[in-house]
Amino acid sequence: MKLYMHPASTTSRPVVQFIAASGIPCDLQVVDLFSGEHMREPYAAINPNKMVPMLEDGDFRLTESSAILKYLADKTGSPAYPKDLRQRARVNEVMDWFNANLYRDYGYGLIYPQVFPHHKRRSDEAQTATVDWGKERCKAWLQVLDDHVLGGGKTYLCGDEITIADYFGYAILQVGEVIRCDFASYPNVARWMETMRSQPTTPEVYAAIKGFADQVKAQPFVAM
Repeated sequence: MKLYMHPASTTSRPVVQFIAASGIPCDLQVVDLFSGEHMREPYAAINPNKMVPMLEDGDFRLTESSAILKYLADKTGSPAYPKDLRQRARVNEVMDWFNANLYRDYGYGLIYPQVFPHHKRRSDEAQTATVDWGKERCKAWLQVLDDHVLGGGKTYLCGDEITIADYFGYAILQVGEVIRCDFASYPNVARWMETMRSQPTTPEVYAAIKGFADQVKAQPFVAM
């Protein structure tokens, strides 16, 4: 198998970490996002979305980080994607919640407009409104994450055992470190983040994004 990815890609990191943590034989093929390699041939021909990650397993190609995680977990029989119907449904629910709710406002409303020029709004007024809206929405989502998803003393998002939802959700929330987000107001979230940060595979997988955060540490940001 081959995974087309980039170490600075938020959606690549959970797949790379799951592969590393599970010892799955898979070649990692870096697609240089910063030079626009993902927008050109030959990559654009095999992935018309022109995004990463993409998994290639023989003649089968699969895009979307969440789908790739589920496929790899099923293919390898990983306990990180439980077979029990209700346990699996909970993992699916949490992954969908991160992707459809938190990431929309957190990534594309709060973080990316401040970090990436092509996400910045055309006027200062629109930029300020977007970031302020994103921040307020994120407060609500983080409270849900703290009180309900991680409430009740759970070690991980779906219980006492790590699942693919943890790899997926951590990658999304961790990107807030680029703008220096502080989760102290959400103790369950902060505890879970530290648990994921302490995973043996985290330092290597997250080295690139931490390096990027160091590059922009002097810039002013609106953060949580």
